[in-house]
Amino acid sequence: MRDYSDQIANRDPDRDVEITDIETCVVEGNFEWNLIKVETDAGVTGIGESYRGGGVPELVEYTKRFLLGENPLDVERLSRYIFQEMSGHGGTTGKVVTAASGIEVALWDAAGKILGLPVYQLLGSKYRDEVRLYCDCHAGEAYAVEDGATAYAGAEAYSPEAYAAEAARVTDMGFTALKFDLDLPADNDPDPYNGRLTNAAIEEKREIVEAVRDEIGYDVDLAFDCHWDYSVESAKRLAHELEEYKLMWLEDLVPPENMDAQKEVTKNTRTPVATGENRFRVFELSELVYDHGVDVITPDPTTVGGLAETMRVADRAEENYMPMSPHNVCSPVGTMACVHLGAATPNFDLLEYHALEVDWWDDMLARDEPLIQDGYIEVPEEPGLGIELDEDVVEEHRLEGTSGF
Repeated sequence: MRDYSDQIANRDPDRDVEITDIETCVVEGNFEWNLIKVETDAGVTGIGESYRGGGVPELVEYTKRFLLGENPLDVERLSRYIFQEMSGHGGTTGKVVTAASGIEVALWDAAGKILGLPVYQLLGSKYRDEVRLYCDCHAGEAYAVEDGATAYAGAEAYSPEAYAAEAARVTDMGFTALKFDLDLPADNDPDPYNGRLTNAAIEEKREIVEAVRDEIGYDVDLAFDCHWDYSVESAKRLAHELEEYKLMWLEDLVPPENMDAQKEVTKNTRTPVATGENRFRVFELSELVYDHGVDVITPDPTTVGGLAETMRVADRAEENYMPMSPHNVCSPVGTMACVHLGAATPNFDLLEYHALEVDWWDDMLARDEPLIQDGYIEVPEEPGLGIELDEDVVEEHRLEGTSGF
């Protein structure tokens, strides 16, 4: 294993800090949230979050072989160190980058606490005092509960009426931007594999979009997510059919691997197209941006490589006059990391909020007021991310069979 210590210049003793431990805890929310702690010998703990799903705790544990003893203030160098040391484990893409993303967020939090600065300031600047959210909403069977938690409890799941009722409920909460899933069970008829939409399936989607627009009007921004399900011709037909509804964007229309297919869809519709959440590092997103294969780029900071790597994506998007709206399905930890990113990025637009059904989401933080106020989150001024975990709540919702902090 390569030793970098002889390449690191001496620094002020007050900043001569070492990482002493790295821990993970998987919290069972609406997704499996991978929380990360970085402990230091300065008595400061940084918290971060990697994208949901399996494999992350094991990879984070592996990084302790070479990160312990390193200085947590060297955030970007340590991120590159992970990619390089784990290149043989697929370290340039995939789950290694996901694990590194959460460690990087925790390092920024620790660095901010050590230096007495909020993370947005460490990232370079402050462009806004609050970050606008779009609320990811649902109108499917899993959400049509009978206790009144959703407005459409009496409506048929996936019906236009269910979508419209949920849109009304969420806008009443103060959100001025919404997103729904537009991939439906009917998409699998008559063939669940070829990605082709029938005329009937496209008409069903048009009726849903029309019902939501009729309910909320055109002053509320509205997007729909398709989860990479369709063939190029079906994606183009659907996008054309929805042009009159002036959507904020259609997201992930075609599978993500083929950039040329993505460009073909984007350049054949007036409906804005968004994608980017399942690409890794700036290298996998640059072509999409420079060739205008997308109208709105949507990297996930807890997937793509962390906050600094997301800013590299944003820089390339800004060169091409393209807004960035990060994908975010995180707990409050990853969400607040994205808030600092939004504060520091000039071409940032909106941030996803995807935990409406988790009624204890705010309880994870040791604070008195909800993070979200009328569809916005205020950018904190406290050092680091400006948040502290409620360890009891984290432990209460720890995924069964996993170890906690």
